Amino acid sequence: MPTQHFLALDLGAESGRGVVGTIDDRQLTLREAHRFVNPTGRMLGHWHWNLLGQWEELKTALRKATRWGDGDIKLSGIGVDTWGVDFGLIDANGDILGNPFHYRDSRSDGMMQRVFERVPRERVFAVTGIQFMQFNTLYQLYAMRRANHPSLRQARNLLFMPDLFNYLFTGNCKCEYTIASTSQMLDVQKGIWAAGLLEELDIPSHILGEIVPPGSILGLLRDEIAQECSVDAVPVIAPATHDTASAVVAVPAQSSSWCYISSGTWSLMGVELGKPIVSAKALGYNYTNEGGVNGTVRFLRNIMGLWLVQECRRHWQKGGMEISYGQLAEMAVAIDGPDVLINPDHGLFGTPGGMPAKIARFCAATGQKTPASPAQFVRVCLDSLAMAYRRALAQLEDVMGRRIEVIHIVGGGCQNELLNQLTADACGRRVVAGPVEATAMGNILVQAMAVGAVRNLEDARAIVRQSVCPRRYEPRDTAIWDRAYDRYCQIFQAPIP
Repeated sequence: MPTQHFLALDLGAESGRGVVGTIDDRQLTLREAHRFVNPTGRMLGHWHWNLLGQWEELKTALRKATRWGDGDIKLSGIGVDTWGVDFGLIDANGDILGNPFHYRDSRSDGMMQRVFERVPRERVFAVTGIQFMQFNTLYQLYAMRRANHPSLRQARNLLFMPDLFNYLFTGNCKCEYTIASTSQMLDVQKGIWAAGLLEELDIPSHILGEIVPPGSILGLLRDEIAQECSVDAVPVIAPATHDTASAVVAVPAQSSSWCYISSGTWSLMGVELGKPIVSAKALGYNYTNEGGVNGTVRFLRNIMGLWLVQECRRHWQKGGMEISYGQLAEMAVAIDGPDVLINPDHGLFGTPGGMPAKIARFCAATGQKTPASPAQFVRVCLDSLAMAYRRALAQLEDVMGRRIEVIHIVGGGCQNELLNQLTADACGRRVVAGPVEATAMGNILVQAMAVGAVRNLEDARAIVRQSVCPRRYEPRDTAIWDRAYDRYCQIFQAPIP
């Protein structure tokens, strides 16, 4: 098989990048062509993504991707992945109806309870198998329907964020399966839109398009985009377009007793299964069944991840303190723990702004000492995340009835060595950290599967193992975490005024 190059356009909640992956002799090497801050902003009282800004950055990444060394490289494919649930609307003329709303916008506040007044919570889960989070697409659309939002009346097509970019690249309106599965609008057993559920909620299902599997070739790059970016008419391929689904492809696991944490702004902790679990325990623990590659299911829980630290750092930067994530982690190592703990998933922490004050408020309300320095705040965040992972691990093992031996941490968050060690200590399990660029690697490998350069999912993971060298962390000092766990569980349930 000749050397092939693929471009992964990977957009996370905080930043985006274009990464060129080269597959040669069963080795995958990466080159970052472009990196940018993912633009967002508040307009007329609502949080939006800056679609035009994102689109221009993606085209810049495409231009840079083919320029390397003394000559140009030829791409075998382009694939986009993003976060889940958010979407754009297309009218009958093919125009995009405004900037997509940001999932942290307040318009969906209270919409879950409004939905449950019409359709019981248990039935929503039985149909969709998806974790209840107020920003799921179902509740965003229900909020728009209740408000009689004009763009919803005008819409001909709904496209999730990666599908929207694929539309701009190719002109084709398709919904890739893994991203569609995050919406809480898909029938978890049949893999089709849950039209009956949507009808009961008076949400228009005619705007939901054809669902295609990961690895689908959507078409060639539109001529005008190829000319603008000075590239050939490259195939645009839908990888696993949900970023976590791509990241899971690149988990370098071999045994059958492992779970993963895709660590970044969010921490997504779960296992890979052959079929969904919609049991009473899964509902009670608020787990989700999202689509994976090759017919797999990502049975996982969304946990508020390094967003806590990111928001603290943004707050300190606004006050004139310039400090890197690496410096914050180094400072936090010197702080003892786990003395002060918070519930990372409390609604208090879900919105932007004032994170240190929110943490202090939580600590005061639960009778704990309030952190006083950036190092102490960061240590509280990391200790609490490690404890949240322990709780999620216990739930996973309870639902499946078996023990998990190894925790694979992938994504940008796996560079936080302190959090990796705290996770091993809190959970009492070996942690294997890496690859850092799991999402880009998974994106590229699914593209390679689409064109026959990689055989299947097992072959993709074998290539990952040959291409990266993960770090291992063994449990230590587990007794202090055992003592703190009951206290954490009590804190988790605490009402915060």
